[in-house]
Amino acid sequence: MSGSSADIAELISRTALRDRAAFRDLYERTSAKLFGVALRILKDRSEAEEALQEVYVKIWQRADRYVQGGYSPISWLVAVARNHALDVLRARKPVNDDMDVALEIPDGGPDPEQAALSSGERGRIDNCLAQLEADKADCVRGAYLEGFSYDELATRHSVPLNTMRTWLRRSLLKLRECLSS
Repeated sequence: MSGSSADIAELISRTALRDRAAFRDLYERTSAKLFGVALRILKDRSEAEEALQEVYVKIWQRADRYVQGGYSPISWLVAVARNHALDVLRARKPVNDDMDVALEIPDGGPDPEQAALSSGERGRIDNCLAQLEADKADCVRGAYLEGFSYDELATRHSVPLNTMRTWLRRSLLKLRECLSS
């Protein structure tokens, strides 16, 4: 992706004003990264390509929800892509599938897109992540902001898959507790 964070934020702002040229430029600069997020989650190229198109429809419709000063613009875009890809994944798998259950933030906690809407929330989330051990916080960021699968994170951190699931489940519980206090 070329362009600075400020450039991407400007393109999102112009897209919110229905500037088609800015939207085209935003697509050109960010689609490869967002396609990678969708492909990592869906593991099917044609499904990821279709999901990418749907993601950009959502970005066009929701660009006015991006709040500068909260999450970085690329993190917001990745959150939109990740959430959509997970919705696609959930639609094709049984409701109690391990991946579905594992990737949910418990009890309706804020998802990254909602959290990006409030810079105050961003600060609270960062403070709560800072209370986790560094490797656990890195895993949470990897799973929920960057779209890495549990398997990819387990390999990256050289731990068994079940250990990764436990780390993330416990980390999310700690985050929920921290955010609710």
